Amino acid sequence: MNDSALLVPVTGSLYALQVPIPYPMKTVTVLIDVPRGGPVTLVDTALNTPEARSVLEDGLSALGLHWSDIDRVIITHHHPDHYGLAGLIEERSGAGIHMLDVEIGRGERYWHLWEEWLPGHLKHMRDHGLPGASLEEMGDEHRKGRDRVLPASRVQPLREGQQVALAGLEWEVLWLPGHADGHLGLWHEEERMLIAGDAILPRISPNVGLYAYTRPDPLGDYLQTLGKLEALNPARAVVGHHGPLMEGVQARARELRAHHHERLDFIKAEADQAPRSAYDLSLAMFARELNVSGRRFALAETLAHAEHLRLLGQLYRTWDEAREVWIYHA
Repeated sequence: MNDSALLVPVTGSLYALQVPIPYPMKTVTVLIDVPRGGPVTLVDTALNTPEARSVLEDGLSALGLHWSDIDRVIITHHHPDHYGLAGLIEERSGAGIHMLDVEIGRGERYWHLWEEWLPGHLKHMRDHGLPGASLEEMGDEHRKGRDRVLPASRVQPLREGQQVALAGLEWEVLWLPGHADGHLGLWHEEERMLIAGDAILPRISPNVGLYAYTRPDPLGDYLQTLGKLEALNPARAVVGHHGPLMEGVQARARELRAHHHERLDFIKAEADQAPRSAYDLSLAMFARELNVSGRRFALAETLAHAEHLRLLGQLYRTWDEAREVWIYHA
């Protein structure tokens, strides 16, 4: 087994595997549970790429397993780096694929209706100021991402408050929206351990973006999630990136809340200075040079903040007929 497939013990029969992804985070955490007499379970799957498949195979092999031994897969959220291999695992092992019920109807469905939804997704970006040239590049970027996802044919729902057995323990299913509408977490009260996915991360702020198919106020959702994490105050969390384990979750949740309030103040001040589109506001908030994917995330995140302010009555928006874009005013 190579160094990149190092297994990190989490608790009991649960191990974390760092799987490579071609994104700035470099790896994503996949959990493998090998309980005696219980179902072999994966939490998240990584992307459908040769590199990810190879490292995941190495990790399974180190535990004496093959693809066919996987009985169950729990997905924290539908983003490609967490869901990409779900269909392949389902095909090779017959494993049941599980996801929070809230995530199935929109996020997971997105991968099955991708061709039908893409025009609306791009129109949403265009309506908020993304230039035409960037739209074409963004469409190509979306296609590249879609090619790295093999969605499952059947996904079974988990519900908030439900109990799930993992590593010989009973974990409570949590709904932690913001980064994704139906982001799932798993919480064990006695261990004070959280399987957090991307709901909280130690070195970066999870992207909280407003897209064509998301709930109307993802930032409002995420601020509530941060409050929930503060109240739980986990001793340890298993995180999707820059982990696999982190401590100080409560303090990090407070940092992230302050970070988002600073951004809200910034957006309000910028719109007060000169009414403009979310794209123009994103150029002010993310002034550094970004690639196509980075600029898409920047626009979606700026839009989430602008819409949160609008829903609070602190900004309003009007349609500019000449430019065919929404303009935000303080």
